[in-house]
Amino acid sequence: MAKKRTGEPWMPAAAFGRSLPRGVGLNLLVAEVAPMAAFWRDVLGAGIVYADADFCALECLGSVVLLHADHSYLDHPMHGIAAVEARGAGLEVRLYGLDPDAAEARARAAGADILAGAADKPHGLRECHILGPHGYVFVPSLPSGENEPGETRS
Repeated sequence: MAKKRTGEPWMPAAAFGRSLPRGVGLNLLVAEVAPMAAFWRDVLGAGIVYADADFCALECLGSVVLLHADHSYLDHPMHGIAAVEARGAGLEVRLYGLDPDAAEARARAAGADILAGAADKPHGLRECHILGPHGYVFVPSLPSGENEPGETRS
C-alpha cells in the first residue's frame, strides 16, 4: 500500500532529518499512526509536533519519538521483518522522569491495560507497566520518594 498522506508534510523530510537533536531516538512501527499518537499524547503526556496517516513526530521528556505506519516502510530495509504478530514483544519503552502514578491514572481513564500498577521497586524507581497499542509496553518512572503514592503530577 502506498502512503496515505495527501499533500505535502509540514516540512521536507530532509529538513526534518537535519533538525533532529543528537542523542538516542525512538522510532516505532505501527499498524495505524492515530491510536499510538493518541496514546502518547493522552497517557504519556507527549506533544504532537506533526501527525498524518503515515507518520507522527512527538516530543516527550526532551526527546523526539517517531511513529511510522507499516505501509510507509514498503521500500525500507526492515520491510518484511517489522510487521510481526507480536510487534511489541520484548520491548519496554522506559520513560524516566514521567510520573508513574499520573500516567497510570490517565491510562486507566483511557481504557489501557495496566500490567503492573505504580510501585516502588528495589532498583530505586517508582514505576508502572502499561500495555499500549500494538503490544508495546510503556514504563513511566521516577526515583522512589520523589512522589508520594497517589499524588499525581506530570
